[in-house]
Amino acid sequence: MLCRSTALAMLGVGLLLAGPAPVLAQQAEVNSPDLVLVNGKVLTLDEQSSVTEAIAVRDGKILAVGNSASMRALAGARTQVLDLAGKTVVPGLIDTHAHFRAAGLGDYVVIMGRAKTVADALEAIKAFVAKRKPGEWIVGGAWHPPSQLAEKRYLTRQEIDSVAPDNPVYLRTVGHFSMANSMALQKAGVDKTTANPDGGSFERDAAGELTGLLLETAIDRVEKAVPPWTEEDEIRQFTIAERALNSFGITSAVEGATEARDIRTLQKLAASGRATLRTGLMYRPEPPADLNAWDAIMSGNGAASGFGDDWVRFAGIKIFYDGGMTLKTALMRDVYPDSHDNYHGIAQQTPERLAQLVSICNRHGWRVGVHVVGDLGIDQVLDAFEAADKERSIKDRRFVLIHASLIRPEQMERARKLGLRVDFQNVFMWDKAATVERFLGRPTADRAVPTKTLIETMGLDNLGAGSDFPVNPINPFLNMYIMVTRKDPSGKVYGAAEAISREQALRLYTSAASRYTFDETRKGTIQPGRLADFTVLSADYMTVPDEQIKDIKADITLVGGKIVFQR
Repeated sequence: MLCRSTALAMLGVGLLLAGPAPVLAQQAEVNSPDLVLVNGKVLTLDEQSSVTEAIAVRDGKILAVGNSASMRALAGARTQVLDLAGKTVVPGLIDTHAHFRAAGLGDYVVIMGRAKTVADALEAIKAFVAKRKPGEWIVGGAWHPPSQLAEKRYLTRQEIDSVAPDNPVYLRTVGHFSMANSMALQKAGVDKTTANPDGGSFERDAAGELTGLLLETAIDRVEKAVPPWTEEDEIRQFTIAERALNSFGITSAVEGATEARDIRTLQKLAASGRATLRTGLMYRPEPPADLNAWDAIMSGNGAASGFGDDWVRFAGIKIFYDGGMTLKTALMRDVYPDSHDNYHGIAQQTPERLAQLVSICNRHGWRVGVHVVGDLGIDQVLDAFEAADKERSIKDRRFVLIHASLIRPEQMERARKLGLRVDFQNVFMWDKAATVERFLGRPTADRAVPTKTLIETMGLDNLGAGSDFPVNPINPFLNMYIMVTRKDPSGKVYGAAEAISREQALRLYTSAASRYTFDETRKGTIQPGRLADFTVLSADYMTVPDEQIKDIKADITLVGGKIVFQR
């Protein structure tokens, strides 16, 4: 018979021998994935363009990729397993230029994008005004009258007055023109004696009366008179907008011209844990006349490009230089075809001032992105970047030519030598190619957004594709379709020689796009250690007929391993 001490000793040995089993099981469970996706066609877009079947996710990052059996083997009791039933998975899509808050404004602005005639536009305003009180500001959502309306023109203040006599009305378009009615102009302190600002104008008719059309820098005068939204409204707008982008498979976006107020809102949304979109911010303070004041803004609180985290991060400073092709304000080397006064377009400041603004940004560690479309404008922006480079190297800091729609091969070479990026929007030509042709001629329309030549000259990794939403549709698969086919809605092909492959188009939304925010080791591919951002597609992007690329949809969108959209 065992004594008590011997029994306890043996019990201790038994506990010692038995102890590690549950401990190891618990450790294995802790190390198991949160989520495993199996039985898919996973386009990793790694350097080998590998295609695999399954993905394991833990703590918001990709734990492993491989075949379905090996990923299932990693699963523990708490692991969620999602069977993809053969569907294609791609890295989360990245829109490198969007003003995405517009996707959340449906309850706040007049939706003008569906108007096909002047009468349609006026009816939309009238219906919106009927739901508002007299004296309340009426703001319009983005639209493009010259290409959208049958009349190919903007609305006059008198026309807007006819449907909104008791409300100030301000109608934005694509950032270079806006329209205002009489009451809005009055509230902004603008009358027929008001002088035009540098780089803009309050358009007037033959009798010298204001038409209500605001051009370029003149927009700011009325824009600033519009009362701001409440903080609660802004948070709701961005929340709706982020989920709208998720529904297209977009998991990250570069916000193309961000105001300080929007930055605060996006920070609060991320801090609350409700953000579903990773955002790079192109901060756009309005350059003051005094360069010392610009210097003070750039020095600010000590922040610079790259400051932030995976959810909200400063990508750089946005500066506007010229206008646009369909606005006849892009700054061109050649005179506009129908010009009778040696008209080349509009610059919002002189080349000398642009160089000074860029120099000050560079001095304080800010990367600069400049909105520029026309070839003469691109010449002058490149001059400013080259001057800044001599003061403090900008190589490997990925300064950006934003749009650069009419860039020429020799300009691409200059950009390559400086280590610049070009982030363009093929989707602009979807519904506006005919307008570009009408204003600038067919040869110019054919060379607009020269995607293949850009890839061949600058390298795919120095480029990115975005939408410039709401100027253009947000749908990334429509954009990829246009890159691959160069077609407009009627099937007309513009610049066939500039078409690119499907994989190149997809990389412009993923692996190449991630480099805008220096995140190429964090996202843009499906590899272990990367953020678990990916999109499950409704069809196989790589094999569907060309005409069906634009019809592909996101079935499931995941950000940080969490489903943020499911169709």
